[in-house]
Amino acid sequence: MGILLAIGIILLILWLLGLFVFSWGALIHIALVVAVILIIIWLLKAVFRRG
Repeated sequence: MGILLAIGIILLILWLLGLFVFSWGALIHIALVVAVILIIIWLLKAVFRRG
């Protein structure tokens, strides 16, 4: 598991916590966008490494 995937998953978990538990406002949406970008980068690296 790469560091990008780990950070992305942690940010997604924080986003879910913030969405349902806390009220952090725009910070939650920024965390979601960063998490999705990191996971997409990790997936692209994994695909191109195999190919």
